[in-house]
Order: sequence, then structure tokens, then C-alpha cells
Amino acid sequence: MGMTMTQKILAAHAGLDTVRAGQLILADVDLVLGNDITSPVAIKAFAAAGQQKVFDRDKVTMVMDHFVPNKDIKAAEQCKMCRDFCHAQQITHFYDVGKMGIEHALLPEQGLVTAGDLVIGADSHTCTYGALGAFSTGVGSTDMAFGMASGKAWFKVPSAIRVVLKGSLPQWVSGKDLILHLIGMIGVDGALYRSLEFTGEGAASLSVSDRLCICNMAIEAGAKNGIFEADELTLQYLREHGAAAPRIYRADDDAEYERTIELDLSQIEPTVAFPHLPENVRRFGKIGDIPIDQVVIGSCTNGRLEDLRIAAEILKGRKCAENVRVIIIPATQQIYLDAMREGLLEIFIESGAVVSTPTCGPCLGGYMGILAKGERAAATTNRNFVGRMGHPESEVYLVSPASAAAAAVTGKLTDPREVMRA
Repeated sequence: MGMTMTQKILAAHAGLDTVRAGQLILADVDLVLGNDITSPVAIKAFAAAGQQKVFDRDKVTMVMDHFVPNKDIKAAEQCKMCRDFCHAQQITHFYDVGKMGIEHALLPEQGLVTAGDLVIGADSHTCTYGALGAFSTGVGSTDMAFGMASGKAWFKVPSAIRVVLKGSLPQWVSGKDLILHLIGMIGVDGALYRSLEFTGEGAASLSVSDRLCICNMAIEAGAKNGIFEADELTLQYLREHGAAAPRIYRADDDAEYERTIELDLSQIEPTVAFPHLPENVRRFGKIGDIPIDQVVIGSCTNGRLEDLRIAAEILKGRKCAENVRVIIIPATQQIYLDAMREGLLEIFIESGAVVSTPTCGPCLGGYMGILAKGERAAATTNRNFVGRMGHPESEVYLVSPASAAAAAVTGKLTDPREVMRA
């Protein structure tokens, strides 16, 4: 029996000819990632284990993004611990205020991930990099500490679900709508500890930004990772960002999958995930009048330049609705700069929105957009659990950048196609 893309990458990094689902392996890692919340725990575990030096200062990276710029003394102390550790270890890729960004947007932009890599990160959305043909997955902070010390990680080889895509997405429909649609089909545990492997001729029609968004939210279906086969669009992206030479892995024709799902992209519509799970999805035809208090456009899911361009196209020449707070967060400094040069920030500010420095802030209820009791937010973030963005009696509705911008204009959940027709 052949192997899936994920299994081939794991086998190569474990020095094995073949692996099977359920097998336990020790594999070499190409990159170990931590942020300002998870890294301090890993640093303490690293020291407690008596470790003195990281295995490779070029292959450990820390990104200060969750509570940065620091929101309080505790956040400042967390970042200082990371800063001091990275200085002492002479870590090459340490990203602090001024050059940081939201980690899962920053690392691909900086060329730190390439096709065929094995990446672990002490953040659940590390699965983002599967969009570039890599195996990447979230781990705990103690696993991060082990990875920093040894350059290795233990894995149970996942079985796989194949998602065959055909056609192309309609206008005002994006990868966010696609992944919400899929999660709605299979549920938040529908791919539990499995690899979601996206393939088919429709995959080639998706932009790299769409693929990054889709793989980012693979974890919201319980998946160990999400992955796309590296194609010419992937390779072009990797070249443009100075990534290392790719190693392309394709699934064998006789690879074993637990399930195959076929999706016609042309039939996907703007989709909303209602509170309090990403699987609670509805199309706009089945959505009543849901007023919104706050709109957030950003995060590791949808803070890329392509996302901001879509939002700006809807907001241009329009005003944000009365009593709606609209927060727009470019995911990296480079995206912020590019958006400024393109005039997108001017469009946002003139519409009545506020533009923030890169941060995860509101996504996890950290700062820069906390919800009060009874308030509702339309957000391009990835989770809408109880209390995720503030008060436990607030509500988060997950949407695409287009749908978020439409909500900003109308003050309620609105199909972006309706706004553009008006």
C-alpha cells in the first residue's frame, strides 16, 4: 500500500522507507516555532531538563505576536524572557516589535518554510504551512522544548482524508468560505488526528492566501495537519520569498485514505459560522437579521494583503455603519507597508475603521477588541468558542474578509454580493 503526502514527509524525516497510520516515529524537524505565550513555558522546561544550547540557532524561531506591543506587565515579562533567551542562544530568527508579525503569516513571508519541510510550533494553527506542501502541526510547549534541544519530535503517523476539489470559487467567495463549508460538513471532530489532504484540479485555482487560510483552519476540524501538493503557484511563492529549495512529495496512486470528499468550488457560497463552534455554519439565505457590534478583519487566518484588498474593495466609498466598531489588523509589518502604499489604509480610515499594528490581540480575547456582555462580532478569525473574544455571554461569528466588510457597512451579517449589487 502506498503513502499519502504527509506520510511520505514523515517517513523521509524519520529516515524510513515507509510508514503506516498509527506508527510511532521519531523524526527530525526543520523548524521549531514558539510565540510570546507558549515560548516561556518551553524555555523553563528546556532549563529544567539541564539543556544549555538549542540544536540549531537557525532552526528555532520565536515570534512576539499575541500580546505585542505588550498590553500589561505580565505580557512584558513574558516577552523579556523570550528576548533574553534568544539573545543568549543567538537565535537567528527572533521577531520582536518593529519586525514582528502574526507568526503564521510571518514565517511564510520570511521564507522560513519550504515544501517538504517538517515544522512544529507551540501554537495549534501551525498547521498553516501545509499550504506550501510542508507537514506542519501544533505541539505542546514541552514538545517545543524537546524540539529546541534535540531537533526531533515524536509523532503518531496520521491516517488521511482526501478532499478532491474541482471547479473554481465564484466572486466574493474565498478559501475561508470553503474551509467553513467543509468543517460544517464533517464537524469539529470530523478529521480528528487525521491529515486533511487537498487535491484535484480545483486546488490549482486557489491562491496561496486561500490555501494558507484553509490549512490554518484544518485544526478546527480536529485535523493533525492540512496539506496541499506543491504546484507551480507554490513554487513561485517560495521563490519570491527566498525559501530554501523545495522537496515535493506527492501521494502514491494506491495511498490509503479513510474517506474521500469531493467539493465543487463553484457551488460554495459566502458562509458564516455561528456561535459557539466553527461547525455551526449557515449560508446567508438561512440567516436572519443579526446585528453586529464589532468587526475584526485580520488574524493568522485572514490578515494577508489579498484579504485586505478584498475588504477595501467593499469599503471603498462607503462608511461603516453607526455604532459598529471596525478593527483592521494587517498580519505583518510588510503587509501593513504594502497596504499603506496601495492606499488601502486610507480607504479603511475614511470608512470609519481603525487600523492596528500586527497582533493576535482580539482573536483570543487578549486585547485590542474585547467584547462586552451581549455584544456580537463578525470576525475573520478562526475560533468562536464561548468567551473567545471577551465576555462569556458575547458572540463571535466567523466570516470571510468580504463578509466582514459587508457587515461593517450594513451593521449586520450581510452577504457581500448584496452590498456590491446595491
